[in-house]
Amino acid sequence: MAFVNLKKREMQAKIVYYGPGRCGKTSNLQYIFSRMRDQIKSNMVSVKTEGDCTLFFDYMPLDIGKIKGFDVKIQLYTVPGQVMYESTRKLVLKGADGVVFVADSREERRQKNRISLKSLQDNLKFYGKSIFKVPLVIQYNKRDLAGSDIPVLDIDSLENDLNRQLKVPYFEASAVSGDMVIPTLKKIMGMTMASLEDEFS
Repeated sequence: MAFVNLKKREMQAKIVYYGPGRCGKTSNLQYIFSRMRDQIKSNMVSVKTEGDCTLFFDYMPLDIGKIKGFDVKIQLYTVPGQVMYESTRKLVLKGADGVVFVADSREERRQKNRISLKSLQDNLKFYGKSIFKVPLVIQYNKRDLAGSDIPVLDIDSLENDLNRQLKVPYFEASAVSGDMVIPTLKKIMGMTMASLEDEFS
């Protein structure tokens, strides 16, 4: 649930980018940061492992409007993708108001996507939330690799693997080029704002 500061008339909502290691979560936030610099009031914080993968989180607040007279700030986080950091993923997910699940389109990462989505479901359940009720968008990242020498799953296969039961909005994206990164963000922000309005009405 969003953090509410009655004195400042401010509401802080949290959106978490979740997915397997090296799927493009941090690349998403780096692109957002570069494109929306004027709306972001702080620097992006990034703590990395020796392997140059996000260990803890990237964080950036965005001012996006009002709900019931409260200014709303969105905080964007990523979780570490590696299984060894499961406890950290769970901690970062705490209090999430919306989630973007970033899936890796490469065939070799198919099982990693499934494992990560199950991890998301389990960690949400730990906090008393259902993956079927939390605002959720799936981003099929690395679509720019289609047509290259790297085998890439088709969208039907990805949908069957990850979205057959959830039936949530999805985007075909390339976080490196920025293709569909901002639309993904706008969709999850809209869904999160609508959920918070319902919650506070």
